[in-house]
Amino acid sequence: MEKFTVVEGIAVPLDRPNVDTDAIIPKQFLKSIQRSGFGPNLFDEWRYLDQGEPGRDNSSRPLNPDFVLNDPRYRGAKILLARENFGCGSSREHAVWALLDYGIRVVIAPSFADIFFNNCFKNGVLPIVLPPEQVQQLFQSTAATPGYVLYVDLPMQQIHTPDHGALNFVVDAFRKDCLIRGLDDIGLTLQHADAIRAFEQKRRADAPWLFDKQNSK
Repeated sequence: MEKFTVVEGIAVPLDRPNVDTDAIIPKQFLKSIQRSGFGPNLFDEWRYLDQGEPGRDNSSRPLNPDFVLNDPRYRGAKILLARENFGCGSSREHAVWALLDYGIRVVIAPSFADIFFNNCFKNGVLPIVLPPEQVQQLFQSTAATPGYVLYVDLPMQQIHTPDHGALNFVVDAFRKDCLIRGLDDIGLTLQHADAIRAFEQKRRADAPWLFDKQNSK
């Protein structure tokens, strides 16, 4: 998992409450278990004017000019502004994979669905909960200022705005440490690789018959 310390980038406002995971990445794209390749189909049903299918070349598909991700002013955005209950619906981890593959590293909202919130931390995306009034102010500032850039400092737990303001946010200490060090569940386990190998060697010595391929047939 890619380490997360600070992210500076354009903020894109998705002004819809209760955005569910099927909207983030529709069900027809869930056949793959690879973590990459989902970015072109992020918000597929809102982003394009036709029906998306796995393996299709998206470069020739008609774009929805009214959808915010298709607005040139938000091209290359790394920070997504959202409304309450973002990521509700099914527990698909693909939703976070799609955001990450598109380039989104931070999602700011008044509230998140629990499973989506947890999946973000496990995949290198920082979900930030702010009071509704602060989120609203960010929406207004983003709409009023083309190329509105935010600077998210995870170690300091602050969001810096172009007018030199700072918004503080709360994050669980363990999850913060994992993001900063780039450790997902597998990475955390591999920190104990020596102890795991030692256990396996002792187990093999204590019960060799369990590892005898001849006896296992």
